[in-house]
Amino acid sequence: MIYDLTPPIDRLLKVFPGDTPPEREVLLDMEAGAHLTLSTLRTTVHVGAHADAPSHYGRGAAPIDARPLDLYLGPCQVLRVPARRGALLGPDDLGGASIAAPRVLLATGTFPDPTVFNEDFAALSPALVDYLHEGGARLVGVDTPSLDPCHSKDLPAHRACLRHDMAILEGLLLAHVPEGVYELIALPLRIAGADGSPVRAILRDLR
Repeated sequence: MIYDLTPPIDRLLKVFPGDTPPEREVLLDMEAGAHLTLSTLRTTVHVGAHADAPSHYGRGAAPIDARPLDLYLGPCQVLRVPARRGALLGPDDLGGASIAAPRVLLATGTFPDPTVFNEDFAALSPALVDYLHEGGARLVGVDTPSLDPCHSKDLPAHRACLRHDMAILEGLLLAHVPEGVYELIALPLRIAGADGSPVRAILRDLR
């Protein structure tokens, strides 16, 4: 069983306000008589399901092409977090759930439609990031555009991940995934010096 966590990249997909939305330009089109179809894609590296590089939120930190690939590949736990819009989630919001894998994806349900950008999605507190790290997590992923509140400038949850060298995935589709432990495959592109990368994020149920 494979769960695809990746929203389609098209003109309907919303990105963070002020960032570059996806636009595909068709240079050659077989339907118009060309010998092949050829296109150019222009968008932010933080489009849709994506990995943040430490250089996105830490001065002098590693770009995405320098991150170990094993961060984004391996056992992964999906946890449902009952969250209200605009909430700042802490360890207590996990309802006593134990951390059962080194990669944890939090399904908050507060950014339900990737074609409509609602700014009041739930965010993570640094205390929750600390808790996940203490439980052995090396990666945290969310079904929202950011770990931090939409208008945050100091990015405390991102900085907590930087302190612990934890990887970050954002913009995941998790509403259709039951809680449990899976295999995560969400490899970032090797974009030299970049502050992030789109991923094709999937979960494999190996039971």
